Amino acid sequence: MATAMYLEHYLDSIENLPCELQRNFQLMRDLDHRTEEKKVEIDKLAAEYIASVRNLPSEQRVEHLEKIQTAYSKCKEYSDDKVQLAMQTYEMVDKHIRRLDADLARFEADLKEKLEVSGYESPEGRGIKKVRGLKEKRGSRGRGRKGSDDESPKKKIKPSPDYGEALLAVHPSDVLDMPVDPNEPTYCLCHQVSYGEMIGCDNPDCPIEWFHFACVDLTTKPKGKWFCPRCIQDRKKK
Repeated sequence: MATAMYLEHYLDSIENLPCELQRNFQLMRDLDHRTEEKKVEIDKLAAEYIASVRNLPSEQRVEHLEKIQTAYSKCKEYSDDKVQLAMQTYEMVDKHIRRLDADLARFEADLKEKLEVSGYESPEGRGIKKVRGLKEKRGSRGRGRKGSDDESPKKKIKPSPDYGEALLAVHPSDVLDMPVDPNEPTYCLCHQVSYGEMIGCDNPDCPIEWFHFACVDLTTKPKGKWFCPRCIQDRKKK
C-alpha cells in the first residue's frame, strides 16, 4: 500500500514535466532561429565592410565595425541563453532521477530489513541446509535406526508461498541493476551516473565537477568551499 501511494505521489510530481520540457525545447528552437538570423546579418555586414572599406572614411568604418560587434554580442547573448536553458532542462530531469535513485536505494534497504526480520531463507541457504540434512541422514543410516516414530525427525512445514514468492519476484538486488542509458553522462571518481546526494567541486576547471557523497567520504554537505581530492593534489603541486 505504501509503495502504491509513493508511486502515485511520484507520478503526480512529474505530471507537469513533459509540458515543461516541451516549453524549454521550444524556447531553445526559437533561440536557435534567432542565432541563425544574426549569423546571416553578421555575414552580410562583414561582406559589405570588406567590399567598401577602402572607400569609407574612418568614422564610417568605426560605425560599421560597431554594427558588426553589436550583432556578434547579440548572437553570443542568444547562445548563452540557450546554454542556460539547456542546463536548466537537464537539472530539471536530473532532480527527478536523483529522487528516484535515492528512493530505490531506500526501498532496497527496507526490503532487506524485512527479509531479515521475517527469517526468509534464500534458495542458496535452503540448498546448503538440504545438503547438510542429506549428510546427517546418511550418517544415521550407518548407525542404524532405533526407537519409535516419536524419535524420528519431524517434517518441516512448508511456509506459505504468497509472501516468499512475492519477495522472490522483486529481489532487492534487481532494483538498482536496471540498464543505464549509454548516452547519460557520468560523474565522480567512480565514473558512474548521478544518483543520491552529490557535491560539486568549487574549482571551475575541475574536469569531473560532480561527486557522490560516499565516493569522497562525505555524509553531509560541508560548509564553505569544497575541492575534490584530485584538485587538492593539483593545488599542492602548484
